[in-house]
Amino acid sequence: MSEKEILAVIRAQEEATANGDARATIGVMDADVVVFDLPPPLAYRGEQARDVEGINAWFATWRNGVTLHMADPQFIIDGDLAVAFGLSRMTGMKTDGTNVDSWSRRTIVLRRIGGSWKIVHEHASFPMAMDGSGRAVTDLLP
Repeated sequence: MSEKEILAVIRAQEEATANGDARATIGVMDADVVVFDLPPPLAYRGEQARDVEGINAWFATWRNGVTLHMADPQFIIDGDLAVAFGLSRMTGMKTDGTNVDSWSRRTIVLRRIGGSWKIVHEHASFPMAMDGSGRAVTDLLP
C-alpha cells in the first residue's frame, strides 16, 4: 500500500505543476523540505523551497503550462521513510517560443508524518558534459 500512497503524492505534485497551482505543488512538501533543483542556488530550504511567488513566477515563463512526469519510478521503503527515484520528463513551450522536451534525473525522499507522506527532500539534475565546458547535457533520451 505504501508504494501506491507515495506514487499518489508524486502524481499530485505533477498534476499541480501541470495546472499551474503553486500552493498545491508545495502542499505535498514538509515545512523543512530541502530541494536541490535545476536552477541555482545549490539548495533551497524550508520556506525558500516553498516560495509560492517564486513558483508562480516560474509558471509565468511557460505558454499553456509545463508538465513534469517521473517515468517508472523505483521505490525503497523502510518504515516511515521512502525514496523514489527515476527519470523525469519536462515538456512545454517557454513564452519566448522555445520548445522544451528534456529528461533529467530525479530523487524524492518522503517521510510519513502523522500518517501522511510528505516530501522532505527532492533532487533534480542533468548530467554534465565532461569536455571542460561546464555545460549541462539536456538533450539525452532514456
